[in-house]
Order: sequence, then C-alpha cells, then structure tokens
Amino acid sequence: MARQVTLFIFVLSLGFVLGQISYTIPEEMAKGSLIGNIAHDLGLQIKRLTSGKARIFTRDGDGYVELSREKGVLIVKERIDREALCKQTTQCALHFQIILENPIEFYSIAVQIEDINDNAPTFEKEELKFEISESANVGATFALERAADLDVGINDLKSYTLKPTDNFALKLNNNAGVNKNVEMVLQKPLDREKQEQINLVLTAIDGGEPQTSGTMLIVITVLDANDNAPVFTQKIYKASVTENSPTGKIVAAVTASDADDGSNIISIDDKDSAQNGDVKCFMNNNIPFVLTSSNINFYSLVTDDELDRERASEYNITVTCSDEGVPSLSSSVTLTLQISDVNDNAPVFERSSYEAYIVENNTPGLSIFTVKATDADWNQNARVSYILEDSSINGVPVSSYVSVSADSGVIHAVRSFDYEQIKDFQFRVKAQDGGSPSLSSNVTVKVLIQDQNDNPPQVLYPVQTGGSVVAEMVPRSADVGYLVTKVVAVDVDSGQNAWLSYKLQKATDRALFEVGLQNGEIRTIRQVTDKDAVKQRLTVIVEDNGQPSRSATVIVNVAVADSFPEVLSEFTDFPHDKEYNDNLTFYLVLALAVVSFLFITCLVVIISVKIYRWRQSRILYHSSLPVIPYYPPRYSDTLGTGTLPHVYNYEVCRTTDSRKSDNKFGGAGSQNVLIMDPSSTGTMQRIQSEKSILDEPDSPLEIDRKSGEVILTGQIDYEKAKLLQIDIEATDNGGLSDSRVPSLSSSVTLTLQISDVNDNAPVFERSSYEAYIVEKQHTSADSGVIHAVRSFDYEQIKDFQFRVKAQDGGSPPLSSNVTVKVLIQDQNDNPPQVLYPVQTGGSVVAEMVPRSADVGYLVTKVVAVDVDSGQNAWLSYKLQKATDRALFEVGLQNGEIRTIRQVTDKDAVKQRLTVIVEDNGQPSRSATVIVNVAVADSFPEVLSEFTDFPHDKEYNDNLTFYLVLALAVVSFLFITCFSGYYISEDLQMETVPHPVSLQPPCDSILSSTLLRHFGNRDSATCVQLRGVQDD
Repeated sequence: MARQVTLFIFVLSLGFVLGQISYTIPEEMAKGSLIGNIAHDLGLQIKRLTSGKARIFTRDGDGYVELSREKGVLIVKERIDREALCKQTTQCALHFQIILENPIEFYSIAVQIEDINDNAPTFEKEELKFEISESANVGATFALERAADLDVGINDLKSYTLKPTDNFALKLNNNAGVNKNVEMVLQKPLDREKQEQINLVLTAIDGGEPQTSGTMLIVITVLDANDNAPVFTQKIYKASVTENSPTGKIVAAVTASDADDGSNIISIDDKDSAQNGDVKCFMNNNIPFVLTSSNINFYSLVTDDELDRERASEYNITVTCSDEGVPSLSSSVTLTLQISDVNDNAPVFERSSYEAYIVENNTPGLSIFTVKATDADWNQNARVSYILEDSSINGVPVSSYVSVSADSGVIHAVRSFDYEQIKDFQFRVKAQDGGSPSLSSNVTVKVLIQDQNDNPPQVLYPVQTGGSVVAEMVPRSADVGYLVTKVVAVDVDSGQNAWLSYKLQKATDRALFEVGLQNGEIRTIRQVTDKDAVKQRLTVIVEDNGQPSRSATVIVNVAVADSFPEVLSEFTDFPHDKEYNDNLTFYLVLALAVVSFLFITCLVVIISVKIYRWRQSRILYHSSLPVIPYYPPRYSDTLGTGTLPHVYNYEVCRTTDSRKSDNKFGGAGSQNVLIMDPSSTGTMQRIQSEKSILDEPDSPLEIDRKSGEVILTGQIDYEKAKLLQIDIEATDNGGLSDSRVPSLSSSVTLTLQISDVNDNAPVFERSSYEAYIVEKQHTSADSGVIHAVRSFDYEQIKDFQFRVKAQDGGSPPLSSNVTVKVLIQDQNDNPPQVLYPVQTGGSVVAEMVPRSADVGYLVTKVVAVDVDSGQNAWLSYKLQKATDRALFEVGLQNGEIRTIRQVTDKDAVKQRLTVIVEDNGQPSRSATVIVNVAVADSFPEVLSEFTDFPHDKEYNDNLTFYLVLALAVVSFLFITCFSGYYISEDLQMETVPHPVSLQPPCDSILSSTLLRHFGNRDSATCVQLRGVQDD
C-alpha cells in the first residue's frame, strides 16, 4: 500500500497550533487497516493525544476514519467506496480535523482516496439491432452505444474492439473515452443472398491493472435489394396445341426463378387465343406509377414521379386486366408497395437557438438544459446523436465547461460556475443522424449564469488597520447635517444581491449621528456641544438585499475636537510594533540619560575632589589665613565686598491654582551662605537675613525671612502680568561682639516668568445671536432681486427655501408672501477619490495572481468615488501605464482589473499598473493610483521581489542603532574615566605622604552650626577649624 504524507505546521501567537497533513490510500481497504501514524507525522507524543482528549471532527458526520489514541494511528473505520463517495470526480478526499485540548490544537487532515479498478465497463443494452440494406455503400457509418465505467483516471474506459472484422471496422473520434463517439464503418459490401444476418461483439476495455471489460452483441439484419433479374430454365420454349382441346389441358409450362426476395415482375396469362387472348391492363389513378408493356402480356410497374417516403411510405396499387373478348372478361390484383428509406433529411432542432439559465455555485454534473432534434427519416437514418462542437471560451476548451449526452441531448455542467468570474457563454451543439452518409445540423446554446448571494459586502472605507486607530475629526462648531465621513462598500454580486443598505448598529451617542440608508453618509443630527465626549465609536452594518442577506460591519472612530492634541489624549491605541519600538526607544534613551548623568556626575566629582585637594594643600602648607571659608554651590567668596556678583534668573511654570501644590518656589534668598569674617572674634554662625520688597497687600508672592523661600500666596494671572522681577536683598547682623562693625548685604534679582494655561473660555461679542435665512439672502426692497451672501457648497447643502414678503405703501399696509426654493447646482470642483487600493506611503501592497489564472481572471477592483453629482460624478477607468500591457486590462466603467490572456511562467513576478480615474465634468478632473500585482503561486516568491519596507521601520531601526551606539560610547567613556581616576589615586597614594600628625579628632569642631556644614569633611578641615577657635 503506497501512502503519501504531506505536513504543514503553522504556529500562531494566540496560544494554539494549526497544522495540516495529507495521506493517500486506495479505496476498498479492509476495516481496521492502517492509514498513517498521525502522532509521528505531527511530531506529537502518544500521551499528548491521551491527555489532550484527541478526537476527530467532521462536518458531514461520516465516520470513515477512526483515531486510536493509544497507538497514535489513524485506521479505516468503514469500507470506503470511492465511487459512492465522489462519483466521477477525479480528486476524491476525506477532510476532517483532529482537535486536542489544554492547550487547544487543530490539525486539518486530508485522506486522498485513490481509485482501484473495481468496476468493469458496462453497456446500457446487452444487444443492439441494425437493419442495413445490402446496397449500402462502403464507408457508411453507424453510431454505436458508448460504455460507461464508474472508475476514474487510468482505471477509466480506454479502448473498444469489434469482432469479427469481415465486413465492419470500428471508428473512434480522436481517442476513445467517456465523452467520445463510437461508430461502426462498413468496409466490405453486404450480400443478403450469401448471409442474411451478421452477429458482432463490441468490447469495451479499461486501463486498469488487471484490465476489465464489458461486451455488447450487435445483430445486423441484411435487407434485400433488387439486384438479381429473373432467369428462365430454358432459352426457347416450343409447344403446339390442337383446337377444341379440352378445358384444363396443359399446353406448355414455362418456369423462371428470381434470386431476389419478394415479387418484382408482373406477368399475366390468358389461355384464350386471338382477340380473346389479347389482354390490356390498367391501374388506379393518382399514384406516381405507370404500367408499361415490355412484351406481350408482360407489364412493368415504373415510377412516374419522385418518391418521398416521408409523404407516403406505402402504396396499395390495384391492377385490373381485361381481354378483348365479348363479353370482356377481367381480373384484378392488389399490389402492396412499401417505400424504402434513404437518408435525405438532416436532423432539425425544435428551436433556432436556445438559452439556458443556471445558478452559480452549482454542483459539477448538474443537468442544465436539454436540446432536442428530430429526423424525418426512418430507422437507422432517423437515429440522432448529439455532439459538442469544438470551440473555446476565453481561451479554455468548451468541453471543460459543459458536456452533451450523445443520446438524449442533455447538457451537463462540468464545473461549478462563478458569476463573478463569468456571466454567460455560448457554444454550438451538432445533431447527426445514423445514415450513410450521415447528415447533420447545429444550433447555438447560450448559458446565462444567475447570481447567487454568495459574497458579503466588502467595506472599502474606512480602512480597518489592525491595532491602529484612524479617527474622523468633527469640530465642535459643526452644524446639523455636517458630513463626518462616508462608509463606502461594494458587493461583487449582481442585481438585488448587490443593493446595499447602511444602518447604525451601535454608537457612543445615538442622538448625535445618523447613517444614510442608501449612501452610507454619516452626518450629525444635532448641534455638537462642549459636553459631547471627544471619543465617539460608531458601529455601522452594511447589508445586501439578497435572500438570505449577507452583511459586514465596520468600526468608525470619530473625534469631536478642534485640535489634534485633544484627540491624541483620547486615542491612545497604537499598533503593537510601534508600541514595541517606542518602548525600546524609551528605555534606550533612559539608559543613555542615566549613563550620561553618571558620567557627568563622575566628572564633576573627580574635578571637585581635585580642586578641593589642591585648595586644601595650599591652605595647609602655604597659606597664612586662619580660616577656610566654605561657600555653598554657585556662590563665590565676597571677602567682605558686600555684593553677590551673580544674578540668578528662574523660570517657574505653575498653574493658577498653585497654592494647592505642596511644591514651593526656591530663590536666591533660600540659599544658606556661611561667611567667615576674619575681623570677627566671635563664634562663627550662619547669618542670614532677607528683606521682602513685595510688601504690597495684593502681592501674590511672599518671602520667608528665615528660610529665604519665595512662596506663592495669591492668584497669578498671565493675562495681567507675564513677567515678574523680584529684587531680594540679604543682610547680616554685623559683628557679633562688636557693634561698631557695620552689617553687610548682597542683592539678587529673581525673574519669574508666568506660563499661560487655558483658564479662559472663548467670549462672544454678544450674549446671543439671532439669524434668519431671509436676512442672509440679501433682498433688494425696490427690485426684489435676491443676492447670494455666501459661497455655496453643493456637497454641504443641496437646496434651501425661504419666504419673501411683498408689502405696499398704503396705510394700513397690505402684504402677501411667496416661498422661494433655491437649488444648488453642482460644479466639478472635486477630483475623484480612490478608496481602494489604499496607498500606504512607503509600504507595498500587492494583489496576487496565480500562474494558473485563466483569461478574464479578476485581479482586483479599483474603487473610487466623486463627491460631485450627476455627470460630474460619472467615473471612467483607464490603464495609463503597465509593466505588460498585453496581460491586463481595466474595465472602463467598473474599474475591474482582469487578465486578457493566459498567465505564463515567463511573465514577471512584479507587475506595476498605473490606473487613471477620470470624471465626466467639464473640465474633467482625475486621480491616479498605483496597483502592484504579484504573479506568483507562493508568498516566498513574492517577498523575493517586493523588498520595499515601510519608512517608519527604517527610521526606527536607524534611531535604535544610533541610540545603542551613543549608549556604548558614553558607557565606554564613563568606565574609562572612572578607571583612570582610581588608577591615578592609587599612584598618588604611593607617592604622596599623608599629614597624619596634623589630624586632631573631629569632635573638636567648634559648634553645632559648623557641624551641620562640615560634619563630613576630612581631618585637615577639622585642624584648621580648631586653629580658628584657638585664635
């Protein structure tokens, strides 16, 4: 047993596995026979089949195959008869699924059933009878019944034989097969006088191994033809008779014989003599025969006109003969004459042409229609056979579409038809009789495919883009009837099956939007307000008019906002790839920032330590100053100059309700400044004083005199003051022990820049407005001329009406009014908009065409709309440029791109078509779209040609590369700097001695105030501070 196994595994990221495997087995296998080791072929363990509760699922419920979990094999559960399962279909397969649980895994299994030669060819009749005249010409053909074989492929019917072959030979049209005619040809003249009946055996043989055959007996009756003249036994007869011979005396006897069958000579005899023996014969009138006397008392019946068997197949002729005697005597005889048929009438169809209808998605083999022809001839000459004439439909033989039964004229569908691929086709059927030579006639049959609602609507716009969110923006100032967007859908079906209706299925706010039932336009049904949510989600269902109807849904995201930042705060769903790239970029930037910060901090610390040690060495060994002044960061030693040379500007961005925040403003006054005054002999302490220059009662700022913190105490209004400058002065208390020492001071300017926040709503010029349509249409009071105040847009408003009042100048005045309706006429001010294919920037979207595509194959459909109206919206599609113009064409009205010839292996994989869509306006406007077509049978072949990837991915890859490079460089510099510092420290420790003898204990620091500032300083600082106290 030969088995073929094909395995395809697809691993998805959704937590389950899909796979496909195929086996091939012969039919009629015994119950329990092995089909295949499914566990081994799927790469599964047997315990997985048991724990996963593996089971077989079939849609039709037929259980031909059984799964053995314990052995992990598939076995035959029931005998499989391929002919009962698939009939005459060549490809026969059982399709089912194996389902496992925990986790769920689906495996599609296909078991191909191979045909075995278990059916012999059979004939419908066991015996076939013919009546053939012996005058039939050599070469005359006689149609025979074909045999039928239920097997397919190589086991199907292959050939015929006819035995014996003395008079007849077998003729096959082309190669013998199921749809071929079998004829018997006369190759040697017949002779009824030698053989009145001939028996032949027709044998049908299939191509199986071993071969099987079926037979049919052919019985031929040879009809007689008048091909032999009478022959007398003697050339001369002599006789004498005496008169008065008695009555009944035999005078003479003549004998003649005729080898033919039946009576072909009329002879008469009168025993009298002289006039009494003279005989004359005549017959009835109105018949196409005459009697001619070829000799005395011999008459011949001769035709006087053309005979037509179809008018009269039999004549009853009465011949009366009378003598010349007195009285005259007569006698009569009736001759029945049957007219033999010759093949002089061709078959005639009942109608001059036929039209047949068939619904698409039919079952192959379905009977479509029956053609009928009749032949006025008789017997074999009237036997009609139907033959499908050779022709092609779109380059494909017509025999692959339909077949014709030779005996009945029933037309069968060979394939399942698709209305979207072919809508109608026609062919010719020939009716041929069985005469010799045969006569024929033909008729045209047109088959029209009827559409079935087998395709749901396809939404072309808005395009559903996976995880990303595409939103239509609606300004909050939108009026009633504002066009938000238009749902565009198509249905490849036809007629009412393609009539689409649009309905709003779900919506965040049903009172805000409506969908046009026929046009799919989404419009507002009330005024948009500030209370409406920014994020609106609409679910629109598109339904066709078929029975049963099919539908599709589309999600439309609407953003009710006036600016993009407001939209982005609501629509935060981005594609997974972009989120991944953003996360990666974020962490790379974060890592780069952290490493850079550590690097810079390391540099600052190293430089600070170096400076500190340099200054310390100078103070310890070279300076005569009694103290070391310590200055907080960013302040310099004033050394009693009384000024701070630096002005510090702070930009502080706070909201108007900053008083609720725990954060506080910090300024120069909040810095702790330690001043070591060399003229003072008192204890060192931190001396700090601040003076507020914002003592005004309405000042929003206040300075804490103790801590120097600038605190927000009131409301800050950007619209009143955008910038605040604060002068802060810090003074000390002078000498602690000597009041004669004046106090010193320094000042700093704090610039506070106020940032604006959106704390003011828009204010209209008036508290309310009143507008009337009549006032918007300027009317001349004198002439009544109506002027347009604004420019109208047909796409926004198509018509409107208002009332005009005419009033006289009487007292009291009288008036009447009239309604004026203004209809806006469309102008071709909008070019066509291509909705499909969608142009996706740098990415390439290609339509795939298999290399087996027939002529007329539907590649794709360019869908465009024009928001104009009338003829301005009539669109035509043209192929502007193409890689191969001889391969594709574009429908002028429908935009369908189809193949115009058979696709070959020589055609390039990458095909680029430029389609121009043009409206019918004056002047016309147009749009172009690029359609990429991939002529291939597999995706790898396509990917090798289409290598253009999105620009965003390339940008992200470059950004990631440079971030990683920058991170590596900064990390290298940080490690190098840090390592170099420690190496230099080690070298310095080995070469420079430490002043250990000068280090007193740090607990001798003068005061707690100094400990707060110098508690972590090294021992050298403690020595100097101790020295200051001793002085």
